[in-house]
Amino acid sequence: MKQQIATMLELQDSMNSKVREDWREQNFEWYRAIWIECAELLDHHGWKWWKKQQPDVNQIALELVDIWHFGLSLLLLKDQSHEVISESVVKAFDHVEASGDFAINLEEFTKNTLVTKDFDIYGFVGLVKGIGMQFDQLYIAYVGKNVLNFFRQDHGYQDGSYHKQWGGKEDNEHLVEIVGKLDTNLPTFKDDLYSEMKAVYQQLCA
Repeated sequence: MKQQIATMLELQDSMNSKVREDWREQNFEWYRAIWIECAELLDHHGWKWWKKQQPDVNQIALELVDIWHFGLSLLLLKDQSHEVISESVVKAFDHVEASGDFAINLEEFTKNTLVTKDFDIYGFVGLVKGIGMQFDQLYIAYVGKNVLNFFRQDHGYQDGSYHKQWGGKEDNEHLVEIVGKLDTNLPTFKDDLYSEMKAVYQQLCA
């Protein structure tokens, strides 16, 4: 697990630096991005008593991955080593269990975020486990989305030359297929994923 956490920290630092090289000095409101995502997440869970709603677990998982991006950024700002941060994340996953009402837990997590302007790692893990999501699923979803974002940027996303459709299918669909063929436990997973995406993209869009 520690190796996977280190990989995610490295990816998040790289993505933040790609957006703004001096991102650590910018005082971005990462906590605000988190609570905005929480509001969107609650909509996918359902809270309106005047209409029938069922939790959309897949969309909830995607929102949790987005929150994880911002949470990792706040963890990186503590200027601790990746080893120390990894140990704190492992501890949270080892000790927190799913319990109580998901919506109430989400509101508590949001409140802690607003009060502390920091990342409540224990509250976050409670939400992840609250939808039955495993750490490995969080890792694969995070790395997949992050690598896809890098790939898009490297292949003309900003200037409009990037092809989102690869041979009639969206890049997101190809991402899922490629991930399914790779060994996600290898420390080279993110690099293997990028390389395979590049090979498929060149074959279908060259």
